[in-house]
Amino acid sequence: MNIIVFEVGLAIGLISLVGLLSTKLRFSVIPFYILIGMAVGPHAPHFGIIDLRFIESSVFIDFLGRMGVLFLLFYLGLEFSVSRLLRSGKSILFGGTFYVAINFCSGLLLGWLANFPIKETLVVCGIMTSSSTAIVAKVLVDLKRTANPETEIIMGMIMFDDLFIAVHMSLLSGLILSGAKSVSGVLLTTLGALAFILLFLVFGRRAIKYLDNALDIQSPEQFLLVIMAALFLIAGFSETLHVAEAIGALLVGLVLAESAHVKRIEHLIAPFRDFFGALFFFSFGLSIDPLSLGGAVGPAILGVLLTIIGNLCSGTLAGKTSGISARSTANIGFTLISRGEFSIIMANIGKAGGLKPAIQSFAVLYVLILAVLGPLLTKESKKIYSATQNMITWLKSFKRRPS
Repeated sequence: MNIIVFEVGLAIGLISLVGLLSTKLRFSVIPFYILIGMAVGPHAPHFGIIDLRFIESSVFIDFLGRMGVLFLLFYLGLEFSVSRLLRSGKSILFGGTFYVAINFCSGLLLGWLANFPIKETLVVCGIMTSSSTAIVAKVLVDLKRTANPETEIIMGMIMFDDLFIAVHMSLLSGLILSGAKSVSGVLLTTLGALAFILLFLVFGRRAIKYLDNALDIQSPEQFLLVIMAALFLIAGFSETLHVAEAIGALLVGLVLAESAHVKRIEHLIAPFRDFFGALFFFSFGLSIDPLSLGGAVGPAILGVLLTIIGNLCSGTLAGKTSGISARSTANIGFTLISRGEFSIIMANIGKAGGLKPAIQSFAVLYVLILAVLGPLLTKESKKIYSATQNMITWLKSFKRRPS
C-alpha cells in the first residue's frame, strides 16, 4: 500500500468531515480546517494503518498547501482586476486609507508591547492589517447584505487592503527572504520587486488584446493547461526577483481579470481554489503544536481587542466620509473584523525567513479567534448597535437627573 497516498486520502477525509460540520453550523469553514490540522500531526496518536501523525506525507501536504495559496491569490486577482480597483475611487481612497493606517499602527503597538524585533513586528503588522476577503464575501452573501449601501464601501476598503498587503508582502520578501543585510541591499531588492509588480501590471493591461487572441482555445483541456502554465511559471519566476510566489499569482489574476475569457477561467479554477485552499489551511494547522500556543494567548487577545477597536474606528470614519447612516457604519467595522488567508500567508513568510516561532503561534490564535468572532459580530451588528444606542441614551438621561 502506498502510505503517502493513503495519508493524503485520510487528510482529505478529515477536511471533508469538518467542512460538512461547518456547513451544518452555517459558519466559516476556515477555522475548522485549521483546527482539524492542529488536532492531528506529530503529537497525535496512531492506530495501525490509521496514522494521524502524517509523518510520511507531511512534505507533500505542505506542497499541496502552497498550491492552495497560489490558487487563492490568483482567483482573488480574477475577482477584482486593476480597472475595478481604479473605479472604486472614493471608497478605496478614504475608507481604505483609514482602515490600513489604523490597523497597521495597531500592529506596531502590539509589536512594541510584545518586545518583538523589527522584522517580526512588520510581519505582525501585516497579519493584523489583512482582513479575510473569503470570510467577508461569504458573510455578506449569507446575510443578504450585498445590496446594502455600506457594502460598496466594504468592498472598496477590502480591495485597498489587498493592494496594500500585496505591496507589504513584496517589501517583506525583500527584507526577510532575500538575505540582504545592508539598508541599501534591502532597498534595492524592494525597489526591484515593486518595479516588477508595476511593469507587469502596465504591460499586462496593454497586452490584454493579444492575450485574448492567444486564449481563444476551444478545447477545455488545452485552455486549462495554458492558464496553469502561465500561473505557475510567473509565480515561480517572481520568487527569483524576491517577490513572493503568492504575489506573482495575484498579478496573473489581476491581468487576466481584464480578459474576455475571465468567466471561463473563473469557472475552471474555482474547484482548484476550493480543494487546494482547504489543504492550505489544513497544512497550516498541521504545522502547529497546540501545546506551544500558551505563550501567544496574551498577545493574541490584545491583538483581537486592538483589531476590534481599530475596525470600528475606521468603519465610522469611512461611513461618515461617505455620508451613510450610523447604523451602516457599524456594519462596516464588524464585517471587516474577520482574519484568515492573508494573515496566515503573512505568517508563513515569517516562518520561511526563520523568524521567531512565536509569530506562527500568534497568527494561529489571532486568526482562529477573529475567524469565529467576525461572522458572529457581523450577524448581530444591528442588535449590538441598538444596545449601544440604548446605553448611551440611558447614560445621558441619568446625567440629567437632579442630584
